[in-house]
Amino acid sequence: MSASSFSIAYGTKTIAYRVVRRDRRTLQISVLPDMSVEVVAPRAANDADVRQRVTRRGRWILRQMEFFRQFHPKTPMRRYEPGETHLYLGRTYRLKFVKSDTSSVKIIGSRIVIGLLNPTDRDAVRTQLDAWQKAQARVWFERRLLVCIDRFSDKDKVAPKALIVRQLKLRWGSMSQSGRLLLNRSLIGAAKSEIDYVITHELCHRVYHHHGAKFYELLDRVMPDWRKRKQSLERRLA
Repeated sequence: MSASSFSIAYGTKTIAYRVVRRDRRTLQISVLPDMSVEVVAPRAANDADVRQRVTRRGRWILRQMEFFRQFHPKTPMRRYEPGETHLYLGRTYRLKFVKSDTSSVKIIGSRIVIGLLNPTDRDAVRTQLDAWQKAQARVWFERRLLVCIDRFSDKDKVAPKALIVRQLKLRWGSMSQSGRLLLNRSLIGAAKSEIDYVITHELCHRVYHHHGAKFYELLDRVMPDWRKRKQSLERRLA
């Protein structure tokens, strides 16, 4: 198997794509979740023919890239300073540091209060807050997963084989072919209704492993207001 990288100009956009050549008769164009474009082509296909096919599918490629862009979190650079704002379950909280013999993180009013032996140690603050967010994400995602599964008539069919919480750079969530649900830890900043949208979207992939008409028919049926939730998520975490 060989691979080469190319690009085309499509209107005001540039579409970069990777060509993988295999022993096959047909050419397939895919837009991957990280918004990269992969073309699987027959070994005999020449570069000009491939370029022409990519150009013809340019509008579709850009639509698919825009679709996947909605799942790409846009997290600002964090400095972990007093008063810095952080989102938790859709609400905005400001960081407050206090000196304490016992490390802790608590929500008190509109503050996330972090207790540390040395509250001026930014690395220690980040480590403590990250551990708390990860633990909270695990608890809340498990709760919301149960709620979302109840939306489906065939609960056993959509229930994932495993739930994995991890810090992701490119997506809010994904569902593997084997049924492993992966959720971005940063999604803990979203409101519960928005978390439900991401989870429900991924559960639909247990039935349809694509974004075709059948997939959206199912999503519309189990969550009729998913578009509103998606827009809310995009506004909150943009």
